[in-house]
Amino acid sequence: MLKESQIMKIHYITGIAAIFVVAVHILTRVVVPYAHSLQFEYIISNYHNIYYTILLEAILILISIHGFNGLRIILVELRQSRLWESSMTIITIVAMIGIIGFGTRTIILASGM
Repeated sequence: MLKESQIMKIHYITGIAAIFVVAVHILTRVVVPYAHSLQFEYIISNYHNIYYTILLEAILILISIHGFNGLRIILVELRQSRLWESSMTIITIVAMIGIIGFGTRTIILASGM
């Protein structure tokens, strides 16, 4: 297992990276008129752009890791025992992998790969 200080470094790094990636995502949305950005064809065409697809995947991974690690930190603070900490770590990792897997599946299906 990783030391808690290493886990917190991962938490900080993913938080900072997520801010950057989400800012890029928002900037790409600002340049398109709002009404046009809601059209189905436009949304699907975004998934055919490899750079935008990579951006969405990066958002998915960073936010999932950061969010589930934050949840793990909160749950570990509720009780102080090795079994509880190990259980919460395993549960949050499994949930994180499930969310990332389902989100990646959705991105792949929408992009037509």
